[in-house]
Amino acid sequence: MKTAIVTDSTAYIPKDIREKLRIHMIPLSVVFGNESYQEEVEISIDDFYEKIRRSKILPKTTQPSTGMFTELFERLAKDYDAVISIHLSSGISGTYQGAVTAGNMVDSIKVYPFDSEISCMAQGLIAIEAAEMALKGEEPETILRRLEQMRANMRAYFMVDDLSHLQRGGRLSGAQALIGSLLQVKPILHFQNKVIVPFEQVRTRKKAVSRIFELFGEDAKTGRPMKAVIIHGNREEEALKWKEELSALYPHVEFWISYFGPVIATHLGEGAMGLCWIKD
Repeated sequence: MKTAIVTDSTAYIPKDIREKLRIHMIPLSVVFGNESYQEEVEISIDDFYEKIRRSKILPKTTQPSTGMFTELFERLAKDYDAVISIHLSSGISGTYQGAVTAGNMVDSIKVYPFDSEISCMAQGLIAIEAAEMALKGEEPETILRRLEQMRANMRAYFMVDDLSHLQRGGRLSGAQALIGSLLQVKPILHFQNKVIVPFEQVRTRKKAVSRIFELFGEDAKTGRPMKAVIIHGNREEEALKWKEELSALYPHVEFWISYFGPVIATHLGEGAMGLCWIKD
């Protein structure tokens, strides 16, 4: 069986890797006033931050329409027997449900929607694994079992400079944002039950970084090969420093550097940093 792999733009998989592994991408969009831009297609991350600096209000974000999904699935039906469609957590976006709805509307191909329950390059690692297995001719059910295993063993922690972005976007409660602002804390956040929630409260950015490194070290100290991704919100230099420090401590880990693209950066704000890894 020939299986296509689809993911959405919030996986932020580099274009050359998508093309090499034949990963099909469906974009989410950011909306500034009356102007809508498909991320990874019509707006770059640099252009996004430039627009943010000129705008007095935060942009909105929108998920792909059901029509976009059905059009893509019907096009893939010409060359594939099945589709595994991997998307950001259903707890923060309706994108996964859009894939479910479209999959039920398309008769020409079998669609397997998959809720990553996470986002960004953590989601990207799942899509990459699926694509590599699909290219080897693995059956969809075999691929999905592996993806479920990865999802269960995925860890991701991140921190933001300004909780107001998450609060205004509805991804964090107003009370949590207010408390964080009053205490001037730098909360470490993570995904739990598909939504973003505080993991721990720390008082400074430096302590937050140290704690994230400590959490990673608890899993990396086994010495087994691992993959990890450092994710930054327009802080590439800081991300490179993280990689340098962590690579020296854990040479058996393959480190990637990625970024929070326009849709996710809208909710996290500039300066956010994160670290995700697969604990196999």
